[in-house]
Amino acid sequence: MNTSPLSLEASYRYSQSLAKRTAKNFYYSFMGLPPECFQSMCVLYAFMRICDDIGDDESVDLDVRRERLQQWREQLRVALAEDRYQHDVFPALVETVRSHHLPPDYLYAVIDGVSTDLEPHEIATFDQLAQYCYCVAGAVGLCCIHIWGFDEDERAINAAIDCGMAFQLTNILRDIAEDSQMGRVYLPRDELARFGYSIEDLQQGRQTPQFRELMTFQVERARKYYDRANDLFDYLSPTGKPILRAMVKIYSGLLDEIEQREYDVFSERISLPKWRKLLIAAESVVRQPWLRRMGSEAPSVAPW
Repeated sequence: MNTSPLSLEASYRYSQSLAKRTAKNFYYSFMGLPPECFQSMCVLYAFMRICDDIGDDESVDLDVRRERLQQWREQLRVALAEDRYQHDVFPALVETVRSHHLPPDYLYAVIDGVSTDLEPHEIATFDQLAQYCYCVAGAVGLCCIHIWGFDEDERAINAAIDCGMAFQLTNILRDIAEDSQMGRVYLPRDELARFGYSIEDLQQGRQTPQFRELMTFQVERARKYYDRANDLFDYLSPTGKPILRAMVKIYSGLLDEIEQREYDVFSERISLPKWRKLLIAAESVVRQPWLRRMGSEAPSVAPW
């Protein structure tokens, strides 16, 4: 890991570069934010991306990845508590945490979620899946609303968690084939059994009637979480509403694609075309009152 951290300004540039290069769906959603929030979202994404990359690095064995994640957790603690930085993302991350009053527990939860994937585990029930989704997505949603601004209401917290759940369930359904080849099955075992579909069926990509029934159930449940996530609009600041709307359109659009392809998630990885994501991002920019007040000038930190 990098032991020569950048200056604060360079740390922000590093985070934006990483987000632009790898964020895909997320990055398009960031474009309508004011510059300071845009920077903070890039920093948050960069932190999450680094966590994932440590966990997913198949060039090293599992023991090394476990050790590196533990080191990453300790480096985060030291950065937050002592202002000592051992990675280029940390100067900007610490400022983001402090300026937005972001509870560090959410960041540690993300590391917990990545760590879960390194251990032999079986998701037996939906309750276990929900806990995993909280770590890798719900906690991220809570970070986001702190950056965007929100009414501090318990209902806002619950809606943000539901929103993260909706997004993660969509990711899980989209990535079924890829994950199963890596030995990761996130669909609860009791639900697989209920629909008469086995893990072997999943690994072989068998698109049976039972699989379509299973996927219909999964998509309908994800849509219920999108419906519940809509409550979050009642508590977000004006800055946050357009970006949330863009993210919901992008991720629910993926769910629509899965359904329109009759749940064929095996033939190719499902995604939205770039032009469609750009249109959604453009709509998000147009909806921003701060940008309209500036006479539609571009942000000082250009996302392009």
